[in-house]
Amino acid sequence: MTATDHADPYLEDIIKAFTIAAVFWGLVGFLVGVYIAFQLAFPLLNLDLPWTTFGRLRPLHTSAVIFAFGGNVLIGTSFYVVQRTCRASLFGGESLARFVFWGYQLFIVMAALGYVLGVTQSREYAEPEWFVDIWLTIVWVAYLAVFAGTILKRREPHIYVANWFYLAFIITIALLHIGNNLAVPVSVFGAKSYSAYSGVQDAMTQWWYGHNAVGFFLTAGFLAIMYYFVPKRAARPVYSYRLSIVHFWALIFLYIWAGPHHLHYTALPDWAQTLGMVFSVMLWMPSWGGMINGIMTLSGAWEKLRTDPVLRFLVTSVAFYGMSTFEGPLMSIKAVNSLSHYTDWTIGHVHSGALGWVAFISFGALYHLVPVLWKRAGLYSMRLVSFHFWIATIGIVLYITSMWISGIMQGLMWRAYDEWGFLQYSFIETVEAMHPYYVGRAVGGVLFLIGAVIMAYNMIRTIRGDVRVERSFEAAPRAVAVG
Repeated sequence: MTATDHADPYLEDIIKAFTIAAVFWGLVGFLVGVYIAFQLAFPLLNLDLPWTTFGRLRPLHTSAVIFAFGGNVLIGTSFYVVQRTCRASLFGGESLARFVFWGYQLFIVMAALGYVLGVTQSREYAEPEWFVDIWLTIVWVAYLAVFAGTILKRREPHIYVANWFYLAFIITIALLHIGNNLAVPVSVFGAKSYSAYSGVQDAMTQWWYGHNAVGFFLTAGFLAIMYYFVPKRAARPVYSYRLSIVHFWALIFLYIWAGPHHLHYTALPDWAQTLGMVFSVMLWMPSWGGMINGIMTLSGAWEKLRTDPVLRFLVTSVAFYGMSTFEGPLMSIKAVNSLSHYTDWTIGHVHSGALGWVAFISFGALYHLVPVLWKRAGLYSMRLVSFHFWIATIGIVLYITSMWISGIMQGLMWRAYDEWGFLQYSFIETVEAMHPYYVGRAVGGVLFLIGAVIMAYNMIRTIRGDVRVERSFEAAPRAVAVG
């Protein structure tokens, strides 16, 4: 596909590669997540094999869904969006873009093997995989060069707001990665970390990384997707461009200070805990401003939610974004945190954002991209998209409500005292009480995985060029897809 006023073609083969990789890694990550959910409900599934235990598979799951699935979605959509909003092909051409793709896939594989084999690094002394951090740094710099270089060579004088969010995501993640993993190799088999601290300083540094990875990888990057694909799919302009700029600057300024709310009632100085809480509560304003901007973009096009399940994914994701960004600051308040911290309530909160916000907006973007990239008139089956939406939604609701109930119950049982002033429940009693909710969480995960399998099947048939005649009232008209 070419722009109308310049000869350089848009590079789309590399975006196809990221799209396929995102679907593949998503299935892998969701499958591992379902398995470890059943491990918690039925501990016998922790087999006598070290690489299948919960302790090794859990970080594999989180990294697969965040960095493998989410990362491929972010990089792929950013390459798509920046070319069209700048009316320019990718800087560095096909070769540099392919280096970013294959370099990132190699990083995913190396990190996954490190988790499964138990070769993981601590902050004080890095195990042999220090080279994985260095490799990711090289790939990320190449990614920044492609994205920023495309903006610099743009033929469109205005920089669209989605590119602001993408750029903030790329730069801040680079800063976090270097700051949290800074180490100088002293031998082939180890490295001395120069970011290592002791005690509470180490905890503060790690939560500076952890919370801002959520803020800029799982929030800013996917907000860029929202600001491009929701208006594109709804065929409506952004509700308020001025609000989008306020949303951007307020979000990136406030988010960087919110990390200390993960360390309430610890050795962290009280003023630092309060600072994190205050900035977290202030995040309500830009977060809900962005949510309102995304939802109100449908003004005048609400009927499309009935006929277009792809748009339904996108808009529902924005609603989950609003819910999650209300719940997060609420849980940062010390009085609430005293009940919620270390409980499954936090797990429910995380997955309402991860599944409802991040995954749903990713599904919507991928569903939109596949017909465009492979030059198809539409998706193979819009009815299957609708099935995917409802199955996944039921799975999410079952998952997060199970964890909300389990978490609040945990917190109340942990702080219950008898008339003699002793703890009323032992720890094992709280674990036994959580069992039915763990089963419910696992079933919800199964439903979500089934939805992802349906999506993969639908996309494979679309890529093959198969055509299906549907008689469902929910089947959207098969208009020719445009970029």
